[in-house]
Amino acid sequence: MPVAELHDGQTIEVEVHGTGPALLLPVNPRPAEGPQADALRKWGVDPALGRSLIDGLSDAFRVVAFDYEGHVMSAPKPDTLTPAAIAGDLLAVADAAGADRFAYYGYSWLALSGLQLAIRTTRLSALAMGGFPPVGGPYAEMLRVTMATHGMSTSAPSAPETAQPPSASDDADWSSVTEVSLTEAQTRQFVTLYQALQGFDDRAVQSRISCPRLCFVGAADEISYGESWGGVQVSMAGPIVDRRAELEALGWDVRVLDGLDHTHAMQPGHVLPVLRPWLASRLGASQR
Repeated sequence: MPVAELHDGQTIEVEVHGTGPALLLPVNPRPAEGPQADALRKWGVDPALGRSLIDGLSDAFRVVAFDYEGHVMSAPKPDTLTPAAIAGDLLAVADAAGADRFAYYGYSWLALSGLQLAIRTTRLSALAMGGFPPVGGPYAEMLRVTMATHGMSTSAPSAPETAQPPSASDDADWSSVTEVSLTEAQTRQFVTLYQALQGFDDRAVQSRISCPRLCFVGAADEISYGESWGGVQVSMAGPIVDRRAELEALGWDVRVLDGLDHTHAMQPGHVLPVLRPWLASRLGASQR
């Protein structure tokens, strides 16, 4: 199993499945079990999300799977999780898998990570972003959310670790959460990320993306955070729906998934029918 060394000297395991054009897939290849699986189901998440995506793609693509989100939660990078560092980590994974050219698919903050990668390398053969707009991204709003989460992690009494929703910055009914069991370092790394993105002009960098590109979003991806998070409203769907013509003129293929919110639009049953044929058409892979 390949191992990639990341920007802070930590390492991450990489699994490679299938043959064909290389596709970097930052997902957990191991299905969750027991209480963790039950907690994920509570948040509307398939406990085998990563494995389902791998299985649905590896007959046509050489899938390079690595649990980057799981890694940063287990080995936090509170001062160094910047866009440039993330892009470097993704390139290190590609190097470890021997993928000189590769496509990339990420969802939510892992989608914005793909955008940061795309403006820093010419090695991408295709970029697919789910659940985060490539133009008009809610960077200021997400900084407010992550700062509030960090504040709660520093003031909350220490508690046993419990299963978390899909990510520190993903959709959730935060008004129903009564305690934060994330550590200060875990939450501060996302503050570091979004602080680094303040002032980032995602419209201005579009000319630096040289590969085919896809963005998709659930039409109901409008996230309302409770009072503990400052009552922040985060719109993932709005910038894509409202600016669809602009995005298409910039070279993006756009898909809007009717009736789906942030969590439901990331599930394999909705992602694969969009992602697989698009990748096949852009990379020349075979279809089942």
